Amino acid sequence: MDNPFWCRGIRGAITVTDDNADEILAATKEMLEEILRKNDITDFETISSIQFSLTSDLTSVFPAVAARQLGMAHVPLICYPEIPVPGSLPKVVRALLHVNTTKSQRDIEHVYLRDAVKLRPDLSNQR
Repeated sequence: MDNPFWCRGIRGAITVTDDNADEILAATKEMLEEILRKNDITDFETISSIQFSLTSDLTSVFPAVAARQLGMAHVPLICYPEIPVPGSLPKVVRALLHVNTTKSQRDIEHVYLRDAVKLRPDLSNQR
C-alpha cells in the first residue's frame, strides 16, 4: 500500500474555571473541534474511539456528552477520573482520540488549551 492507514493517538487537554456542566461541555467541544481541525479529521468514521478523563474536582457531567452533541453518535466513548496526584493541575478535561489516518506520529497535532499548555509545553506550540 502506498498510503497505509495507522491507528494513531491524539491527545488533548483543556482547563475550566468552574465545575459546572455547561462550562465543561463548552470546553470539551472547543478542545475536540480544535483537535479535529488541526488533524484534518472531517469524517467521524475515522475515529475508532475516544477516552476522556477529568480531574477529581470535576464531577458535573461526562465530557462524552459534548462529543455526542457534535454528532459522534457511533464513536465509542468512555470517561474516567484522573488519579488525584498532589500538586497536579486542577480542573482539567483530557481526551485521547484513537484515529485511523495516513499521518505519521510526528505529523499528529496534539492540542493543549488554556492552562493545560502547562501539561505539555513541548507539544503546545507544535506548528
